[in-house]
Amino acid sequence: MQLSALDWGIIITVLSTTLLVGFWVSKRASANSASYFLGGRHMPWWLLGTSMVATTFAADTPNLVTNIVRTNGVSGNWVWWSFLITGMLTTFVYAKLWRRLGVTTDVEFYERRYSGKAARFLRGFRALYLGFFFNIMIMANVTLAAIKIGSVMLGLSPAEIVIGAGLLTVIFSAAGGFLGVLITDMLLFVLAMTGSLLAAYFAVNHPAVGGLDNLLSHPNVVGSISILPDLGNPEHYVPLLLIPLVVQWWSAWYPGAEPGGGGYIAQRMLAAKNENHAVACSAFFNFCHYAVRPWPWILVALASLIVYPDLASIETAFPDVDKGLIAHDLAYSGMLTYLPHGILGIVVASLASAYVSTISTSLNWGSSYYVNDFYLRFINPDASGRRQVFMGRVMTVVLMVIAGFMSLVLESALQAFQILLSIGAGTGLLFLLRWFWTRINVWSEVSAMVLSFLISMFFQFGHRLFGAGTGFGDFLISLESWERMVYSVALTTVGWVSVTLMTRNTSAETLATFKEDIKGADGEIRHGIYATLFSTAAIYGAMFAVGNLIYGNIGVAVSLLLVTVIAGYATWHLYCKAGAGARLTPAKQTS
Repeated sequence: MQLSALDWGIIITVLSTTLLVGFWVSKRASANSASYFLGGRHMPWWLLGTSMVATTFAADTPNLVTNIVRTNGVSGNWVWWSFLITGMLTTFVYAKLWRRLGVTTDVEFYERRYSGKAARFLRGFRALYLGFFFNIMIMANVTLAAIKIGSVMLGLSPAEIVIGAGLLTVIFSAAGGFLGVLITDMLLFVLAMTGSLLAAYFAVNHPAVGGLDNLLSHPNVVGSISILPDLGNPEHYVPLLLIPLVVQWWSAWYPGAEPGGGGYIAQRMLAAKNENHAVACSAFFNFCHYAVRPWPWILVALASLIVYPDLASIETAFPDVDKGLIAHDLAYSGMLTYLPHGILGIVVASLASAYVSTISTSLNWGSSYYVNDFYLRFINPDASGRRQVFMGRVMTVVLMVIAGFMSLVLESALQAFQILLSIGAGTGLLFLLRWFWTRINVWSEVSAMVLSFLISMFFQFGHRLFGAGTGFGDFLISLESWERMVYSVALTTVGWVSVTLMTRNTSAETLATFKEDIKGADGEIRHGIYATLFSTAAIYGAMFAVGNLIYGNIGVAVSLLLVTVIAGYATWHLYCKAGAGARLTPAKQTS
């Protein structure tokens, strides 16, 4: 589809504004590493929370949701909806603990919680493992979405998209640092939400769809609209609902939904003014992420089932798109080709904004690991603040280049999501317990990380080792993705717990210092867990109230809104009772 001059004008204006913000804050961002990676640690909750939402509103997210809805129906989204429990536990239990610890990055935790050379090694290795391997996979997946959108909307080749989008983002990220990311995230989130709402409106009113009533009653869609899977069929409810809610949320490490908080989520909590701002930014993020954003994407995905009922119809509609890119997630981009000019420019600009927001966060986060936890810790401990910023900018370029090459290998958003989910399976419980169970030591962390990777790779590719036709080879081939994850969780958890019980404890002095650093008001953990339960009910209530309102189930929607109000009030009461405001001054800062 050809973009008009108006469309291009909108896109260029938005992207130019992003670059200008990066250059505008570059001097302030370059003052020292704390400014470049944490914005000086005095950021307000609303700015940090919006940045979290904007960051997780990646260009690949609508593609992922479209893929899920087209293959498993709306109920298939429980695979990520279940992470709300993780998010609210992070909000009301772990956000305060991270802010009290006062570290620069979450992997600095290892030398605060554990002792000896092993803790030092783990900090450096984990920085490279997460900052490079996982981070590059995230960016490659987001760039893959940009490739699919650009191939359909702009007719560009994958290489042209990778070079153009990567060059723009890396210039902005290197110049503006964390503060530039936060400021532009405010603008980009508003634009991205506007774009998704416009995309949903025009998708529902597509001539082949004929409005909301026709959409919901169409034979291609009726079987896909249920929020819950078929509870009478174990083949549906076990993988789509039971496993995410019973196993996945606490056991799997996934970027943006880490049990106990971590990654760029922890980065924003560490940048908050104080504990209350850390809690508030996390709560705001989870409310927007689950209650506000999903339904526009879902509506576009449902409409695509009418316009593009199968993969063959997508391939027919876009004969010039590389055949390797043809997958269900391409249907979202396909639906955008029907937008009128002007609106098309806004939506494409919103997707470009989502791309810049997510990639710039990943670049800043990944480079913070390299500089703070590897370069400064092992290579040049005496590096000046400006030298640290320079190295952060160098790593920004390196990460973007590698991610660009990796994006040309992946095939779909769901594929990358499942790879990351499987590799982190079984480590989540450790991240939840390590703050409180003093028996956990550095070897618990090492064994969990190694076992989760090796076991997930074994279940993914072990059938090639044994071969088809052999008993065990056929068994591995027959496993569904959720079954592989359950086996991975069980084996990894048993493995790291066994190692924990067989190895020596962390030194008493280190544990005593760590406990003193995170000590808070009496009973706040217990009340935090209660607040987690009520806040989860409140946000699920709001999310499903919106869904039922769209479906025309007014009575159910009103009932769910009532649940949201009651549960929300209970959450606020419990948070206040847990000692909100006990620590309003910034926690001590270390590196």
